[in-house]
Amino acid sequence: MEFSYELKVPKDRIAVLIGTKGSTKRKIEQITHAKIDIDSDEGDVILSGTDSLGLFTAREVIRAIARGFNPEIALLVLKPEYSLEIINMQDFIGKSKKSLERVRARVIGTEGKTRKFIEDATETYIVIYGKTIGIIGEIEKVTLARQAIETLLTGSPHAGVYRWLDKKRKEMRRDEVSL
Repeated sequence: MEFSYELKVPKDRIAVLIGTKGSTKRKIEQITHAKIDIDSDEGDVILSGTDSLGLFTAREVIRAIARGFNPEIALLVLKPEYSLEIINMQDFIGKSKKSLERVRARVIGTEGKTRKFIEDATETYIVIYGKTIGIIGEIEKVTLARQAIETLLTGSPHAGVYRWLDKKRKEMRRDEVSL
């Protein structure tokens, strides 16, 4: 039985999806056993194949690349313990361009400090692209990063989020040691 997905990829991310001489596209196809057809003019990507799980994981990798992730990081989604989470900032602030810039700046922080702190504390990868924030990491750590980012998006002070993340990081380390 043949399955297929259709995705829209921003035009400025098509070249990244294809890769040098088609290397990224080829790698995704080989690992997931999916056929990928790309319309560079429109940004349409059609995935097809008989392996539904392979198609789903190929779709997640392509969504990650489309949302600004480096292909090598996007390929982490192929691991069963990893996931991709995408947060739409407009869900928190509406359609105002001024509000969007303000919350983007809150999540990024001065010289990227806030984003880097959340990445380090949760051991995840975070990308802010357009109106979305993408998170890739181990499932439970992605949940922590999402909670921290959503707390910032709703206006909580940075210091409170940092304290909460430090507490959670210590709990995670304690749990890992007790195993």
